[in-house]
Amino acid sequence: MTVEYKSKRKADLKVVLLGEASVGKTTLVYRYIYGNFQDTISTIGASFSLKQWGPYNVAIWDTAGEERFSGLSSFYCRGASAAILCFDMTSQVSFEALSIRFLPLLEGVEEKETCLKVVVGTKSDVVTPATREVTSEEAINFTRSINNISLLSKNVPYFETSSKTGENVSLLFEYMLERLLPLDGTEVRKDRMNGVDLAQSRPLFPEKSNKCC
Repeated sequence: MTVEYKSKRKADLKVVLLGEASVGKTTLVYRYIYGNFQDTISTIGASFSLKQWGPYNVAIWDTAGEERFSGLSSFYCRGASAAILCFDMTSQVSFEALSIRFLPLLEGVEEKETCLKVVVGTKSDVVTPATREVTSEEAINFTRSINNISLLSKNVPYFETSSKTGENVSLLFEYMLERLLPLDGTEVRKDRMNGVDLAQSRPLFPEKSNKCC
């Protein structure tokens, strides 16, 4: 397990990523934190990143997808206010694993009824009508079913992303953070429709980390 402890500042929000190995959880985080794509190896246990969102510090825990690490992943879910559930849109098996293996890990979350569950279809850059195994409608219905309906706005928290191209990566994180850590009116904001970040956020640790995933 590789963990970055380069700051003693307390995190204001904890986010955990869940999903099978090789669906692209780590590249998703890397793209968001550093703004580029990098091939990675499988996570062992979990890896930790800290992101600054306006005045807040957000702890992002990327967990291992292999079944043998399920006990550890359950441990890292404790105290999470949001979970990002990732599946590969070209793999029905990885989508089914979300409800079979990964949702039960959130049972230990203290405020599980209010924990926001964002569902993410990965690898949109390789999805074609021939390779897609999970439809958007299936994923949206699943997302509705696992969230407390009172927490949802008219926008269901489902995103189809590509860590390689950056498609929707910032958008999904900004959506989640806006809902859980709303910025006040003094923050400089940008237009979501232009496909750029909603907030002037930056990594606390701009140098590349020694990630195991």
